[in-house]
Amino acid sequence: MALVLSSLLLLGLCGNSFSGGQPSSTDAPKAWNYELPATNYETQDSHTAGPIGILFELVHIFLYVVQPRDFPEDTLRKVIQKARESKIDYDKPETLILGLKIIYYEAGIILCSVLGLLFIILMPLVGYFFCMCRCCNKCGGEMHQRQKENGLFLRKCFAISLLVICIIISIGIFCGFVANHQVRTRIKRSRKLADSNFKDLRTLLNETPEQIKYILAQYNTTKDKAFSDLNSINSVLGGGILDRLRPNIIPVLDEIKSMATAIKETKEALENMNSTLKSLHQQSTQLSSSLTSVKTSLRASLNDPLCSVRPSSETCNSIRLSLSQLNSNPELRQLPSVDAELDKVNDVLRTDLDGLVQQGYQSLNDIPDRVQSQTKTVVAGIKRVLNSIGSDIDNVTQHLPIQDILSEFSVYVNNTESYIHRNLPTLEEYDSYWWLGGLVICSLLTLIVIFYYLGLLCGVCGYDRHATPTTRGCVSNTGGVFLMVGVGLSFLFCWILMIIVVLTFVFGANVEKLICEPYTSKEFFRVLDTPYLLNEDWEYYLSGKLFNKSEMKLTFQQVYSDCKKNRGTYGTLHLENSFDISDYLNINEHTASISSELESLKVNLNIFLLGAAGRKSLQDFAACGIDRMNYDTYLAQTGKSPAGVNLLSFAYDLEAKANSLPPGNLRNSLKRDAQTIKTIHQQRVLPIEQSLSTLYQSVKILQRTGNGLLERVNRILASLDFAQNFITNNISSVIIEETKKYRKTIIGYFEHYMQWIEFSISEKVASCKPVATALDTAVDVFLCSYIIDPLNLFWFGIGKATVFLLPALIFAVKLAKYYRRMDSEDVYDDVETIPMKNMENGNNGYHKDHLYGIHNPVMTSPSH
Repeated sequence: MALVLSSLLLLGLCGNSFSGGQPSSTDAPKAWNYELPATNYETQDSHTAGPIGILFELVHIFLYVVQPRDFPEDTLRKVIQKARESKIDYDKPETLILGLKIIYYEAGIILCSVLGLLFIILMPLVGYFFCMCRCCNKCGGEMHQRQKENGLFLRKCFAISLLVICIIISIGIFCGFVANHQVRTRIKRSRKLADSNFKDLRTLLNETPEQIKYILAQYNTTKDKAFSDLNSINSVLGGGILDRLRPNIIPVLDEIKSMATAIKETKEALENMNSTLKSLHQQSTQLSSSLTSVKTSLRASLNDPLCSVRPSSETCNSIRLSLSQLNSNPELRQLPSVDAELDKVNDVLRTDLDGLVQQGYQSLNDIPDRVQSQTKTVVAGIKRVLNSIGSDIDNVTQHLPIQDILSEFSVYVNNTESYIHRNLPTLEEYDSYWWLGGLVICSLLTLIVIFYYLGLLCGVCGYDRHATPTTRGCVSNTGGVFLMVGVGLSFLFCWILMIIVVLTFVFGANVEKLICEPYTSKEFFRVLDTPYLLNEDWEYYLSGKLFNKSEMKLTFQQVYSDCKKNRGTYGTLHLENSFDISDYLNINEHTASISSELESLKVNLNIFLLGAAGRKSLQDFAACGIDRMNYDTYLAQTGKSPAGVNLLSFAYDLEAKANSLPPGNLRNSLKRDAQTIKTIHQQRVLPIEQSLSTLYQSVKILQRTGNGLLERVNRILASLDFAQNFITNNISSVIIEETKKYRKTIIGYFEHYMQWIEFSISEKVASCKPVATALDTAVDVFLCSYIIDPLNLFWFGIGKATVFLLPALIFAVKLAKYYRRMDSEDVYDDVETIPMKNMENGNNGYHKDHLYGIHNPVMTSPSH
């Protein structure tokens, strides 16, 4: 009890100036990316027994069978309360009832102990009387074997039974050897285990100042981030304002810019169309003149006399009839001019609409720079406030009571380490004594069972089926002697072994059931946390012992659980009542100056949107008549041929007809005219066709531009009015909202940082997990796993072997009669009464006196 209580008090970290409160939440806020450096500890959280754990579990099962009752919390509380009394009145009813409850709980252990005591008392007496009886040739002491018809069966039964019992005893001895070895090896690990725990505790002491330094260092990271946003106020605040304005202004400016581009494209299309029309007029006139000349030449050629003679006359007549096709398209010279529309578009372009749009873009893009220029004074003031907060946080961490706790804890750790290192050699010395005693006990049992094994081996191997009891061989007789030596050693030492078994059983079983099991299930902590139990003046012993405030609910179970979860000392010991870090790290106090500085932040923005000249320019473009032009007239001409016939086809046909004429002047003249027509096609028709294609492209551009022009302009003007109204009515609220958001961002860095400080100091700094691990090491590992488990396995194995010595010696005494050489044997006179089979075997004593000359006083009658 003292060991456990001292270990639990270690959780308190020994202090005098603390007060308690409710445990804070262990859930970390999710808004930051800070993380304390991980601390690595050597000592494992759990201990595994390995393959030998199966044997330990068997012992636990046996203890559960012996003691199946639950942990007696109420009874233990009353026992502790009685122990505080200076004088205990055993005649009181409550004392008697408490004693009966203890007896009821310990019934199984008491019953086993009583049986062990009976074994201890009776075995020496039985051995003494058995020895005296044997010396008087009683109790099987006479060297005479009674002959029985089932003697062969009994011998085999006794031998098999003894062998089985010896195997069981051997298993128990094996458990004893294993347990003895485990105690020795585990005690040797104790020094390394203690050093590992103390190293972890010193790591806790050394890492805590580094953790506090790390927390302070993260303020610089937070401040640098805030400074970065302050230095980038143009992109953070100005960019935020710009992002809010973009969706309402940029689309309008984009539409106006698109319209300005359309106006330029319209001008270019009109200019191209105007020049194309003029070119078409000229080219059409030239084509008409050329075609007239070639027709005159052809008519002159057709006046040749040859054309009056058949068959040439028919060819000439066909050529003369086709001359009417050589005409130009007169409508090309009648296409209307676009000078009036071009003049109107040029008037529109006198207003630099594109420049006005760029000016609108520029007014938006200048917002970040204007914000930065207008907030220089405010930013400088905020930076001064942020620098002052760092010194406040430094003062808070310096006044934390954790450092004082760790200083006192360091002294306690040093003293404990010195005490353990000073007493470990003594423990190891006692362990060597225990190991030597256990080795002697196991060796003694081994010696006894070896005699039994040797007796069985010699008896079975040396047994002769044809030998009589008086003529048995030396090996068989030696086997019987070994069995009797084993019986003698069993009577001599079994009661001593049982004394050791009972003592270790009572101690080990009670420690396992009253300390180890309730410690694992945390039931033991509930007993210690009972109000006014350990001290009648303190409601909660731990808080009264450590803080002198027993009404504060600080329990062993809560402290242990928090430390097991790797929680910080501040939160585990509820130090917020003596030094509430939340008050010192109140973000409202630390950020009031930041808020006041940011609230004085004023931004004035002027955004240009086109203006009256730009609006008039758009309206004039909508009224210029582009959308009312007769585009079908132009498109109709672009689909027609410049001449009345395909001149190339006409020329090739003319050449073919000329080739059909006889050689001469007419033929040559017609070929020259055909060549002239081809030249007209190349020089006149193809340029006209190219101009018509250009005219087609220009008309299509004008069609696209003029399609719904009035509606587009009206829509742009409506959007422009909406954007202007948005700027007029909402620019102030946008600036205020973005300024608040910016203020929230700056303050948010420090809110998150302050919350992280509070969480880290409460939940992470000076994590007391090594203390819980040290307690587990002291109780669960050292006491229960290193000492009690091997101790329980030792008495379990030795006890089983000792108990089975009783049936073993009975069977050994019975069996020895069948192996030892007898001094006399049964003799019978009546041969006819002897079964033939027994006569043949000759080993059951059915022999006649006159045949062997052996005097048998038992079986020979007096008359005989």
